[in-house]
Amino acid sequence: MIKPTESELEILQLLWQKGSCTVREINEELSKKKESEIGYTTTLKTMQIMHEKGLISRDDTAKTHIFTAVATESDTQKQLLDRFMDSVFRGSAMKMVMQALGNQHTTAEEIAEIKKLIDEMENKK
Repeated sequence: MIKPTESELEILQLLWQKGSCTVREINEELSKKKESEIGYTTTLKTMQIMHEKGLISRDDTAKTHIFTAVATESDTQKQLLDRFMDSVFRGSAMKMVMQALGNQHTTAEEIAEIKKLIDEMENKK
């Protein structure tokens, strides 16, 4: 799988959230999120590149092209997280989790969910 750029990842997130979209729909959503106008041609070019890379598919049977994410959100998250963990934490999940928990305020509910996940992982072994 090809690693998406930051801009491409923003577009993928919108496609995962909304399903299939036109360039105009994606451009409008990006402009709302950025609180400043993003050029339509910039969005179009980015999505054309993403299509060439195989990150998104394009249905061009109608006048308005409809784009859909090819990779699932979970597959992309896993791939990006694996690369991040390897490059920043030398493959140590423990170091990454400890850093993440130490840098943020973790709620009691989040800690309970983490404990539940650990219990489930231990029970599988």
